[in-house]
Amino acid sequence: MRGGAAPHKAEREELLREHFATLAALFDPGTFCRITQLGIGPGWQCWEAGAGGGTVTAWLAERVGDTGRVVATDVDVWALASSRGVNVEVLRHDVGAEAAPGSGFDLVHARLVLEHVYDYAAGLEAMAGALRPGGWLLAESADPLLQPLACPDESGAEQALANKLRHAIWGVETHSGQKRFGRMLPRLLRAAGLSDVQAEIRFPLGGPDTIRLQRTLIARRGDRLLDAGLVTPEEIDKHLADLTAGGLDLAAFPVVSAWGRKPSR
Repeated sequence: MRGGAAPHKAEREELLREHFATLAALFDPGTFCRITQLGIGPGWQCWEAGAGGGTVTAWLAERVGDTGRVVATDVDVWALASSRGVNVEVLRHDVGAEAAPGSGFDLVHARLVLEHVYDYAAGLEAMAGALRPGGWLLAESADPLLQPLACPDESGAEQALANKLRHAIWGVETHSGQKRFGRMLPRLLRAAGLSDVQAEIRFPLGGPDTIRLQRTLIARRGDRLLDAGLVTPEEIDKHLADLTAGGLDLAAFPVVSAWGRKPSR
């Protein structure tokens, strides 16, 4: 199969598993550091909205202990089967269309979720409303156009081709708002009534996980790139060979992390 060929159903499912694992490797360390700084500890009540592959859920469950609780929700919970436990409840839930699955949470967290929710304002309202007074909301969303390059150091033909592929990937995304969503988070958190709002932007540069991310992005979008005439099959194959050869310092897409707390009464 050529590099840009459309994957079959089983391949798509495997690609999604790989994508979850790659995102966890790239972004879990920053997420865990921020939640630790927010003060998580035994007994905390947490809602993980859009729990995806479940790595954040498992980490939260360990931190809150037997006296705490983690509610993990997603529109599709197939990847969360192993997350269920004595202090973890897994629920099928649409954060942009349904009421919050409880209240009085010390922490509500959503990563790479809100940019995919049609009514993201309703989702933020639900998450903020589910907090206890003084509880924290941590929202993390991608913002690819803050730094759209695959290779920020475009030093040769291989780097230029990587950047052409990355630009093409962002070009076929159907919802343009997704590509600029992260920068909106501080304003949206304030609009949701939260105080002490702060934010940071991060994106990993280099390492095997950024290569895995690039491969997965191409595998999931390759057919659309070809259909749109943005790249050729030969260019995809050449870039995949460049990834295997090494020597490309690839960047992940930027993620904006914004946090705020519900005012105490």
